[in-house]
Amino acid sequence: MAIGMLWLGTALAGAAAGTLSGMFGIGGGIILVPVLGALLGLDQHQAQGISLATMLAPIGLPAVLHYRKAGHLIRWKLVGYLLIGFLVGVTAGSLLANAIPSRPLRWTFIGFLLLMALRYGVAARTSTQPESRLEPSTRALIGFGLVIGALGGLMSGLLGIGGGAIIIPLLALWMGLPQHEAQVTSLALMLPPIGLPGVIVYAGGHGLPWMLLLFGGCGFAVGGLLGARFATAMRGRALQGVFAAFMVMLAVLLALRA
Repeated sequence: MAIGMLWLGTALAGAAAGTLSGMFGIGGGIILVPVLGALLGLDQHQAQGISLATMLAPIGLPAVLHYRKAGHLIRWKLVGYLLIGFLVGVTAGSLLANAIPSRPLRWTFIGFLLLMALRYGVAARTSTQPESRLEPSTRALIGFGLVIGALGGLMSGLLGIGGGAIIIPLLALWMGLPQHEAQVTSLALMLPPIGLPGVIVYAGGHGLPWMLLLFGGCGFAVGGLLGARFATAMRGRALQGVFAAFMVMLAVLLALRA
């Protein structure tokens, strides 16, 4: 493949991943990894490493600012605890990815996504309560933040798909955050270079095509703002239903890759 077409393909993949990231608060790796691997010819470890490396720059900032402008609360203390847990989890997950086959954990993750999708679908159909902004206790912020961040980081490092697919449903179901707030919290978590430990591990083991990151990152930033505009225009219950359907699609794509 010509280098120009490779750069263009990476930018388009980044834009598609960014749109999903802005709309659902996820990292976007579910698009980047298969496109970079299956369509653009990169090996699996390189594709996963690039997916993590897109989180080095604050490419989710346009989406975060749009959510904030729309009036959705960002709980920065919770973001801090998620960050601590994520850094531990993403390091462990990246080391596991380089050391062992990830198939059993991938299928575990697929099962988790299907269970969360079912729970989300039920919540979207039965919830009649208005979205709440009650502040969680300090104990809940610390405990849930560290555990949820670590689980999200583990799957992010292991599969290169970003931790939002775990972080968002757990923020909503364990901590009771409204859907929009759970998503903007996940996006805010990606503002610092949280993928750095995983990128170091992947780069040391397999090397990374760094020039592709520029094109993928630019496309991601543009797509993220577009996705955020879609999300903030939807009601919380409707967004829950769409997110549930997305998790089913994500589980199917992961099953096909597995």
